[in-house]
Amino acid sequence: MSLNWAAAVGAGIVAGTLATAIQLFLWWAFLDALPWMLYRDARLTAAILMGREILPPPATFDWTVMMVATLIHFAISITYSLILACLISRLEMALSLLAGSIFGLILYGINMYGLTLIFPWFWEARDWITILAHIVFGISMAGTYKAFARQEL
Repeated sequence: MSLNWAAAVGAGIVAGTLATAIQLFLWWAFLDALPWMLYRDARLTAAILMGREILPPPATFDWTVMMVATLIHFAISITYSLILACLISRLEMALSLLAGSIFGLILYGINMYGLTLIFPWFWEARDWITILAHIVFGISMAGTYKAFARQEL
């Protein structure tokens, strides 16, 4: 099976949404930190384009920050999805899900340790919830890609 671009883009959107939903749930369930953590992470992400000046506390709601963070989040999710889709396009579902979980762990390392060399403010997001969200992203992206690609055949 060759790479299905539409399925990869759709899978990136689904996986980015699901991973965010899981992260929000875990923040609420284990840290009782909503909405503060959401606002903080939105500012961390939006600062990639908007600059460091949006980082200082308080982490409050801002429409511009939320929109920029959302655009960045989905652009990155789709990009990562295209990469994983290339890697798993010829694999069966079970191996794709395993590859997705490993890919999610690798993305955590890249995002939380590699990219902090350029965007050092992301060190704040290094925690078990973020690790789990990355694993969920990889698994859900792999499964969704396989399901979407199969439907189009």
